[in-house]
Amino acid sequence: MPLKKHSFNDDEEPIFDEAVIYKRGEYWQIRMWLAKEHKYARFSLKTRNKSTAIDNAKLHYHELKAGELAGKKYFSQTTKIGVERYLEQRELEVGQAAGIVAGRYRTIKTHLEHWLNFIGRDVKLKELERTDCENYFLERTKGKKKLAVSPTTIANEQATINAMMKWLYKRNETYIDGFDFKKLPKTDKGEEANRRNTFTDAEVERIVKALDDYIKTAEKDLKGEGNVQKAVGGYYLGVSLISGLRRGEQIQLRWTDIDNDLGYREEGRSNELVKIKVRGETSKVRQTRRFIVKDDAKYFEGLMKLQIKLFELGKVTESKRLATLGDRIVFSINGETAITARAIGYHFDKILALAKVSTNDRDIVPYSFRHYFITNRVNSNLPIASIAEMCGTSITQIEKTYYHTTEDKMVSNALADYDIKDGMLIPK
Repeated sequence: MPLKKHSFNDDEEPIFDEAVIYKRGEYWQIRMWLAKEHKYARFSLKTRNKSTAIDNAKLHYHELKAGELAGKKYFSQTTKIGVERYLEQRELEVGQAAGIVAGRYRTIKTHLEHWLNFIGRDVKLKELERTDCENYFLERTKGKKKLAVSPTTIANEQATINAMMKWLYKRNETYIDGFDFKKLPKTDKGEEANRRNTFTDAEVERIVKALDDYIKTAEKDLKGEGNVQKAVGGYYLGVSLISGLRRGEQIQLRWTDIDNDLGYREEGRSNELVKIKVRGETSKVRQTRRFIVKDDAKYFEGLMKLQIKLFELGKVTESKRLATLGDRIVFSINGETAITARAIGYHFDKILALAKVSTNDRDIVPYSFRHYFITNRVNSNLPIASIAEMCGTSITQIEKTYYHTTEDKMVSNALADYDIKDGMLIPK
């Protein structure tokens, strides 16, 4: 439909007699009537230069006309609604044979929440352009002084964002199938990175002591505010340290997955062994695995005793009181809801403070317990295949990330033909 307006001022310019560009503030905008939708399409041309605005407007005009002829609608859903639709689809895949695990779904949701904070929640999907996320890395890392966001994390977020965009594009909700993100800084995933993100043996000794005190203090007064969660949080971190489980695997453990009746005696002392089953539907790699760990601190036994006390305090619902213990979630107050990531992080920070473990220049997080678990077994000369089997990862990943990055391992390799006795090297 031709423009009704025939006279224009200096801040206006007609485009093909059906659209007009105009200046709002410092930037040029475009307005074009869409007959089939009975609405004006209005959006920014993102330039202060009039000549550039005219060129961009002509391109948009042709795109809108081509879309109109192809039956595409300009007025689309917002980014917020697009994310909601995508998440609804991914949620349907949780637990399915070819789907994803619950932990992966939560990660995807977190990634897209960061993207919405960056791009805006009311932006129309069909207004998105491939260059709109060029500065995503800069914005995500800006002002992060306490805990830097690693390039690996950003790369994973960008992959999730483009997977969603591809899904929306196939459903004609966008005109692009992904963003052209700027190339991320190269990082050395081996070498020093792993060493910085884990603990020393001395630090772990202090952490174990702090955990023991932390749990005992909480259990002295379970009616005190926050003490039940404090005890459960302490047990969670203790088990994380001795098992190397991923968070998603650990928070979904049920008592049917635990067998802690494997004690044995060695040189006059009792050693507690616990068999853990990670169900395929809760595993990142979607494969069930079983492995045995030493639990000399008796975290599982202590947590089970805590569950009994919680029955007496009425912390468990009546339906769960009547159910078998095996049906209940291990790291939970009520047996139904697992401890949250926020709570885990809170208690983790408390434990590090009590253990006087400095995090300066180190990206230390609860996942660092898994790093320590794997590194410790690498240094103990445990076969890589055994480590990979216990931790639910690949031999390649162990070799690439851990095997050549620890000083103890390098010393062990250098002195393979020697034994060390009383500080002296003795040829074998």
